[in-house]
Amino acid sequence: MRRTGTSARRRLTAAAALASIALLASACTGSPDDGAGDDPNAETTLTFWHGWSAPSEVAAIKENIASFEKAHPNIKVKMVKGITDDKINQGLRAGGSKAPDVVSSFTTDNVGRFCTSGALADLKPFLDKSSIDPAKTFLPQMAKYTEHDGKRCTVPLLGDAYGLYYNKDAFAEAGIKAPPKTLSEFDRIAKKLTKTKGDGYSQLGFMPNYLGYETTVEHYGGQFGVQYMDKDGKSNTAKDPAVKKMFAWQKNLVQDLGGYQKLNRYRTSLGDEWGAKHPFHTGQVAMQLDGEWRGKMAADAGLDFKIGAAPFPVPDDQVDEYGKGYLSGTILGIARTSEKKNAAWELVKYLSTDTDAVVSFANAIHNVPSTLKALDSPKLEDDPLYRTFVDIAKHPKSSHAPSSVNGGAFLLTLQDNAVAYEKGKETDLDAMLKKNDAQVDKDNEQAQ
Repeated sequence: MRRTGTSARRRLTAAAALASIALLASACTGSPDDGAGDDPNAETTLTFWHGWSAPSEVAAIKENIASFEKAHPNIKVKMVKGITDDKINQGLRAGGSKAPDVVSSFTTDNVGRFCTSGALADLKPFLDKSSIDPAKTFLPQMAKYTEHDGKRCTVPLLGDAYGLYYNKDAFAEAGIKAPPKTLSEFDRIAKKLTKTKGDGYSQLGFMPNYLGYETTVEHYGGQFGVQYMDKDGKSNTAKDPAVKKMFAWQKNLVQDLGGYQKLNRYRTSLGDEWGAKHPFHTGQVAMQLDGEWRGKMAADAGLDFKIGAAPFPVPDDQVDEYGKGYLSGTILGIARTSEKKNAAWELVKYLSTDTDAVVSFANAIHNVPSTLKALDSPKLEDDPLYRTFVDIAKHPKSSHAPSSVNGGAFLLTLQDNAVAYEKGKETDLDAMLKKNDAQVDKDNEQAQ
């Protein structure tokens, strides 16, 4: 599910998805009956829309569906691959015989929108009927990010954890014995690993730019413990000291590594995030903030150096929380318009809670399991790189940004301001964060 990463491409997709969900919310008038009256034991066919498109990913979900159909011979599943959130919301809004019964999305940030718009059915009655307690079934952090304001319209289907990949050969050459635990150690190592060449670099220790691959405000923010909203749901960035610390740290590192213009020029020359020429694969960048999928992608790229993985460093005054990281993942739900909700629940329940199904799928696409039993399963892949991210996911301080009625719009707004501050277009941090809060609160109010 590597597309859950917040790359520039994903941010554009998220923005389009937010607009689409907003249209859906305006179309959901009245109080339709979300009850389920179909017989789950009757012969039926479900339509399942998902976003996986790579051949190995599609093969893995097909295998899981085949196992489900074997266990539920009365239910056939028609799968539609490569579906974006924009397409999901068009289908959910339109309804009809061609609409999906079950959907999965890579955009965890949109849970708040999905739940408040009525796009997806409330899953609590189904969970209660099946005696499934989300807090005891799923990893607590993942259970939290799949509900909004007490309403659960999604469940997690595998997850992503973010940590630090590092070039072991580059570390050895520089005399670095172990990956850094604090950001001050990280900064020293990033500078030590940086080798300039002309007006660029032959090797950059780390690409800190907010437009870099996965180096976004929410991924950094998870390490600082940023509180984006206050207890009343108002944007809190101007009042939270962790936000200012994050901005100051990032900007100082940018300056220490050559400044925004030089780094950005280098960034735009680098290979694609999802291709074999990713800058970490080529050795152009010695350390990379990334998710658990990167280990497999690096192996597939056939690197000529050894790599390691560790949790991303934390601020020096939070060293006791080292091991945590940002979490995200695929979400799974039932279309509110489906007339086969009971049968659809059987599929959702199987994909999200059957231990063998969750483990086999996690192993196949190199994602982190989302249930407690799957995380502790002896069948789970034991590769040390991968296990680093399993441990990050299980860390009690690992987290995702809070859900919002406006989806991930508040993160996109802060990201845009972060880029402006990094570039030097915004120089007064306090004023910028106050402006950020005002814009987020205005957007959230209009989304109600």
